[in-house]
Amino acid sequence: MSAVLTPVGIEQEPVALPPPETPWRRLRREFLANKLAVAGLVLLLLAVAVAVFAPWISPQNPYDIGKLDILDSKLPPGSKTADGGMHYWLGTDGQARDLLSAIFYGLRTSLMVGGVSVAAALAIGTIVGLTAAYFGRWVDALLMRIVDIQLSFPSILVALILLAILGKGVDKVIIALVIVQWAYFARAARGAALVERAKEYVEAAQCMALSSPRVLLRHMLPNCMPPLIVIATIDLAHAIALESTLSFLGVGVPVTEPSLGMLIANGFEFMLSGHYWISFFPGIALALAIVGINLVGDHLRDILNPHNAH
Repeated sequence: MSAVLTPVGIEQEPVALPPPETPWRRLRREFLANKLAVAGLVLLLLAVAVAVFAPWISPQNPYDIGKLDILDSKLPPGSKTADGGMHYWLGTDGQARDLLSAIFYGLRTSLMVGGVSVAAALAIGTIVGLTAAYFGRWVDALLMRIVDIQLSFPSILVALILLAILGKGVDKVIIALVIVQWAYFARAARGAALVERAKEYVEAAQCMALSSPRVLLRHMLPNCMPPLIVIATIDLAHAIALESTLSFLGVGVPVTEPSLGMLIANGFEFMLSGHYWISFFPGIALALAIVGINLVGDHLRDILNPHNAH
């Protein structure tokens, strides 16, 4: 290699370095660079928009019995009412409900149940995990044994037992999903908190006689959140799928509360008679929502992985 000689006594102009990239700008740049992640984000935002605005964009309130005509039951996609007043783009189900409207309302219920349950499980599990890692010793041993017992049982089995005891209802399903999911967040939060617990800023905070809740929530929690955000995103898809499975089995939300799982279950009995659309289109909506969430979660995991930081 040849060396570049500079004249003695001539001052060199300092090289202007670009400003450091903020974590948010890096996250946005790397996220938009992945086409699959962008496609997943579009699907997720579309599902959320449909769920939020369902009462305004749905052609019909599918659960207003006064507006349903039993003569319009099980109409194929593209059919119209006898008077030509309404176009059923995806057909109708066995209760003469417009399937497109039912999917909009069902998506709203499924996303609400999944989102609320994941948020509550995240809060509970994070507190348990941080507490176990910070105090250690018998506190850590006791809390982690409870987590191990929880994780030793299949999620669907625990949810079925809980709903058999609690009964049907949206609130009951949310409680069951929170109990099923919190242990995953507790395990992840403990692992991240153990790493932070050994760092100097925690020792400095303790030397300043800061209270334990302040050290946990103000100092350790923000540094433990990236892996928990990834787990929450992926677990949202799992919660929606689990709620749909429970509703399909008849132990989840009641018939009066629409969900995608309930819509699939309502059409299952008509599959052999050729009315495929009653279960097919809600199943497609459920699959697209879960795929979108998983694509976003998978790419967030790659971006927030500290080994990939640059």
